Amino acid sequence: MSEAAALFGSQPPLRVPVGADAHRWSTFQSERTLVVAARTVTSTVRVLETLPSLLRGDGRVTVVFAHDPTSAFNAGVLDLLHEAGCRVMPWEQLGRTTPDLILTASENIDVPEGDCPVLVLPHGIGFQKYVPDSRSSTDRLSGVVPDSLLESGRAWLAVSHPAQEEQLLATHPKSAGHTLLVGDPCYDELVVSRSRRNAYRDALGVAEHQRLVMVSSTWGPTSLLGRHPDLLSRLLSQLPYDDYRVGAIVHPNVWSAHGAWQIHTSQAAAALDAGLLLMPAVHAWRPALVAADVVIGDHGSVTLYGAASGTPVLLAAFGSDAVPGTAVHDLAAVAPRLDTRGDLLRQVEDLIREHTPRRYAAVAERAFAEPGQALARLRTALYRLLNLAEPASPPPSPLLLPVPDPPASPVTSWQVTTLVTGDSEAPTVSVRRFPAAATAHDDAHPDTSTCSTHLACVDDERDHRLAESASVLVRRRAASTSVGALRWIEETLARFPGSLLAVSDVRGGCCLVGLRDGRIVEAATTGPVTDPTLPAAVVYACLRAGRPLDDTHVTLRIGAGRDEDVALRVRPRPHRPRY
Repeated sequence: MSEAAALFGSQPPLRVPVGADAHRWSTFQSERTLVVAARTVTSTVRVLETLPSLLRGDGRVTVVFAHDPTSAFNAGVLDLLHEAGCRVMPWEQLGRTTPDLILTASENIDVPEGDCPVLVLPHGIGFQKYVPDSRSSTDRLSGVVPDSLLESGRAWLAVSHPAQEEQLLATHPKSAGHTLLVGDPCYDELVVSRSRRNAYRDALGVAEHQRLVMVSSTWGPTSLLGRHPDLLSRLLSQLPYDDYRVGAIVHPNVWSAHGAWQIHTSQAAAALDAGLLLMPAVHAWRPALVAADVVIGDHGSVTLYGAASGTPVLLAAFGSDAVPGTAVHDLAAVAPRLDTRGDLLRQVEDLIREHTPRRYAAVAERAFAEPGQALARLRTALYRLLNLAEPASPPPSPLLLPVPDPPASPVTSWQVTTLVTGDSEAPTVSVRRFPAAATAHDDAHPDTSTCSTHLACVDDERDHRLAESASVLVRRRAASTSVGALRWIEETLARFPGSLLAVSDVRGGCCLVGLRDGRIVEAATTGPVTDPTLPAAVVYACLRAGRPLDDTHVTLRIGAGRDEDVALRVRPRPHRPRY
């Protein structure tokens, strides 16, 4: 075994820009070295989102990341660092270097002996949760460094509100004089990015008339997903597809502990098939939170960020590991609770109707001091600890969040409920759609005494059992000509003898609906209805209700009340084309 392997294990030591002979290989000559201690994805992301604004344009500081692999949630840290292009050294090498400052957002690190200061950023909002202590079998207060580091006088803890300083002083007296009131850069970004809310909604595929319900879960058995793992599917099965979109922000520790494969194939599989906007583990949750109309959450920081931003909040879980006297505990006293087994649609609609923008203003004031100043204050503290003059450039201000990539897969099957009202000359067909992948896992069903229900599938539905059970089959891509649409309808009805209708749009024209008896109904909409499932639902509903299909004008009422006009006309029975 080589000396390097004995000292640093399987990860080789970093020679540039740190190392015994780094000066021989370095292009840039810096005055200070800052080492970022990277232990979990959550804490590493917080530094990656903050540090570029603090050091922008300053070549005097070299930044190196030291990977601490000892956390139960260490999976994904190295991938994150390498994807960002960071220089990473093994944790064991940190004790053989001489940094000028160690920066981390993970308080639970074993810092090697030395004289350099250690700046600890919060990776959530304050000290609001008890978490398992990796050094013992007991729990500890999240966010607080070990007593030994406090005793050394090297640790500096950044906080977002004076109440957190008071909390620390009461529980850890050795922190006296070693807190830095800087604010919360993440909250500042959320606030300033409200101006781009529509851009985030467009990127996520949320239409102007739709409401986005964002579900937020922290990690652990008392979290929302720990208590109610089926809530995502139940929301998707009860919130009408044309009126609502449902997203989820899952704590990075859940991704790290269980893996994306487990989440995608087991825990959230049905919800993903039903169109769930499952946000990636890092970065994208912030614009998604800005885009949300409702947050359904727990005692995690994301729920508190949403409430402090003025978004209506329902608490679906609230664990005993939440710390009394903190801002998140104050939120629990004023936010309504979700009855997870009750009528979810009614509760969401009641919340939106009764919400006032300043409902959680007092909670926000207790969590965040002097909003908008966090980056400027943090830069001043950073350079003071580096013992380096702060750059002459203007202090950094919070940046607008980037537009996220759309994280959802298209829905390929729906349970469609229809209700026909009005006279035969001017009927109204009310249509509500729910993703079939979600309704299969929920016991809430529509009242079939007043409405009819059918299953509609698009032609790329991968579950053949759904396609074979569907009453309506829909071609996702429009046909280039009427002849091509008619050919597809004939072939589809022959291939699926249990279906009643086959539907295809014609590019630049109308929607053609083929019936089992051979009739072809032309459905022309006057509004921007681009999904042929909807005019097909009109034809299906009229058939079930015994309403005429020829030369009929129907009002299509989509979801909660978006109306479009649909003109129905029966085409002459086409001659079978010769191909």
